[in-house]
Amino acid sequence: MTQEMGKVYLVGAGPGNVAYLTVKAYNLLAVAQVLVYDALVDAQLLQCVPPDCLKLDVGKRGGKPSTTQAQINKLLVKHCQQGKQVVRLKSGDPLIFGRCTSEIEALKASGCDFELVPGISSALAAPLLAGIPLTDPVLSRTFAVLTAHQPEVLDWEALSRLETLVILMGGQHLPEIIHQLMRHGRSHLTPIAIIRWAGTPDQQIWTAQLGNILEQTRELSLSPAVIVIGEVVGLRKYLQPENIYLDEIIRQQPGERYSQAEPGNESTLTPQPMLSNFPPPSQSSPLPLTGKTILVTRSVGQSSQFSDRLIASGATVIEMPTLEIGPPSSWEALDNAIAHLSDFDWLILTSTNGIDYFFERLIAQGKDTRALAGVKIAVVGEKTAHSLKQHSLQPDFIPPNFVADSLVENFPDKLDGKKVLFPRVESGGREVLVKELAAKGAKVIEVAAYQSCCPSGIPPVAELALQNRKVDVITFASSKTVQFFCQLTNKIFSNNFDASQFLEGVCIASIGPQTSKTCHALFGRVDVEAQEYTLDGLTQALITWATNS
Repeated sequence: MTQEMGKVYLVGAGPGNVAYLTVKAYNLLAVAQVLVYDALVDAQLLQCVPPDCLKLDVGKRGGKPSTTQAQINKLLVKHCQQGKQVVRLKSGDPLIFGRCTSEIEALKASGCDFELVPGISSALAAPLLAGIPLTDPVLSRTFAVLTAHQPEVLDWEALSRLETLVILMGGQHLPEIIHQLMRHGRSHLTPIAIIRWAGTPDQQIWTAQLGNILEQTRELSLSPAVIVIGEVVGLRKYLQPENIYLDEIIRQQPGERYSQAEPGNESTLTPQPMLSNFPPPSQSSPLPLTGKTILVTRSVGQSSQFSDRLIASGATVIEMPTLEIGPPSSWEALDNAIAHLSDFDWLILTSTNGIDYFFERLIAQGKDTRALAGVKIAVVGEKTAHSLKQHSLQPDFIPPNFVADSLVENFPDKLDGKKVLFPRVESGGREVLVKELAAKGAKVIEVAAYQSCCPSGIPPVAELALQNRKVDVITFASSKTVQFFCQLTNKIFSNNFDASQFLEGVCIASIGPQTSKTCHALFGRVDVEAQEYTLDGLTQALITWATNS
């Protein structure tokens, strides 16, 4: 008697979560006799099959022993010829980078019956779940989906001209992707989003620009991820839920962050997983900041590495942007200085913002770093130095203390008669550095490179936490964050904000002496000041405070 042939169903599992499985796929899993599944298939889906179903893991994993495609083909044919109902479960949709062609050819060659069952591709689901539209009447009339598994074979010149790119399997090749796109004309300011483990409880999202995403994700594992590049990423802030309730804050576990990741009113109901590079601490003892809810005031769009450090120490972090950075009212002075760079002896850069806008204008004038060949560069702070290195330049001088005052005290060159270019914030910056340089005989040319201003509002989650006295610590990393915090709180509390009363019992934490001076002026006190004037120093100061309190 001839054995009856079975059937192979090539099924799309969707982005991972069982909630995004199609009804047909779910029904097929419920009666499967053999399940052949990929590495990215969520473990939840393996519970949908009968207890006696044979489950075969054939996932391909980079750098690890994997089942070959030829072996997978043979398994499908073998079990089908044994009369089994076989579900070949693939992440996303089976025909979108699913390597189905070889399997279908093998099944057809062996006379095996098969059926394709569509799934939701992560190329579509991941951007949607992150609140990023792939099309827009103005910003994106077309998008392309590509795999960066072999970036060397792609036509980057053509791809760089498309409005929106959705890139799969690109986590390991992110530096090459960015290099190729910028090499072929994409601006370093182009928005980019990286969505890791989309649609699962472990989902993580990074948003930045082509020019700084590598700094934000350095040494982090980005796979599996969907990368979205294009102006539509900026629409994310408008497409997020606004109904955030205080009980979400209360229920939040230590080591989680609530944030407004972009300018505007974007917020999130879902705690964002820790993105720290620190190894997980021992669970045998509580983390030093466990039980502390820390409000982090920061610049809109600023890297959240400080929050990550606090989270790694057990804190619950709520992010409240209090500073927006943008271009100055006029580029004229900066452009004129760049046109005459050879006239200067020194270029002084005191912030990453100054570096970003200076080099943006340098490139806009058709120049590159070679224009600085005869100019020495001084920077304030390791973070500023690192930002300079992103432009393949090493500073000639970094003062020993991470404050501008230390620069003049320890300057390595005689300043008398030296011409110094100082790109800086347009208004509200400290004048001490310029005065001290001038007192030493330097001719200082100040030019506006960027402007800082107060955001229009407060994220709902931060507002609720403040109103309901759910904040233990507020951190300030500059005088302007202190000033704008007061402006924002006065605005939402109808100018009835009494700092001494409203912040009673809340620890005021400052990054350094100048910020502390502003805190004393506006709040009447400072409870914690970093000994080293960096975010790492502020983190350590908070750990010491929490340990001793």
